[in-house]
Amino acid sequence: MNFRSDLALEQADQWGADLPQGIQQEQRQVGNVQIDHIRVTDQQGAALLQKPMGSYITATLPPFGEHAELSQEELQALAGELQQLLPREGLVLVVGLGNRHMTPDALGPLAADGVLATRHIQGELAKATGLDQLRPVAVLSPGVLGQTGVESAEIIASMAQELKPAAVIAMDALAARNPHRLGCAIQMADSGIAPGSGVLNRRRELSRQTLGVPVVSMGVPTVIDVPTLLADHQVQGELPQRLQTLMVTPREVDLMIQRSARALSLVVNRALQPDVPLEDLAYLTS
Repeated sequence: MNFRSDLALEQADQWGADLPQGIQQEQRQVGNVQIDHIRVTDQQGAALLQKPMGSYITATLPPFGEHAELSQEELQALAGELQQLLPREGLVLVVGLGNRHMTPDALGPLAADGVLATRHIQGELAKATGLDQLRPVAVLSPGVLGQTGVESAEIIASMAQELKPAAVIAMDALAARNPHRLGCAIQMADSGIAPGSGVLNRRRELSRQTLGVPVVSMGVPTVIDVPTLLADHQVQGELPQRLQTLMVTPREVDLMIQRSARALSLVVNRALQPDVPLEDLAYLTS
């Protein structure tokens, strides 16, 4: 059955426990969060999963529309997973992809708003404020092509060429196959991302191949497209053309986006600044 999903975990679900060669899966539980780690180890696995080779970490958690915060244990676990995908040192460019004026697509920019930018805190200022141990971080929300007339990938590539970061973290809204996963999962991957794919507006890819540095993607599924939804419920008949690109999102999408954006920014801040107390991170980003 054909379906659309940005989640590697949903692609792997079709095989159950009998995964084909080239695809590996591990699972663990931390508090209320189930963490699935899928590794695509060769081109055969990549073709079957329809995902590039790499690591895909999916944290399944209670709905963001109902639960406001990750526990410290859960936050630390997710930050640890993100750290494993990043180089240990060097500047990190954090990018919030999407359109902040369209609620289901506003996740990236809102998450970027909560990430602590530190590249400018240097020298005597850093020493005087006790922030001389911070990892350098730059934060960017490039908007979308319809707002700027410039592809997000073009802006990010220019910034990467200028700043020469050790890695890029790209945060964006994703699409799910299962409506029960909307606002209930965080996916992190080291294989890059195509901006806008979650809202059926796929743009130029961001990856090591296009930017010259590792690209780690982070996202939360916020939409499901109607053809996928109907196919999984075995609805018969041909879908009218005007409904082919229709997307569905939960009624509580505003609250879901607000809380999931905060969760992503907390995970990024904890991963990039592990020695800064959470209280100080909250103060610095308020």
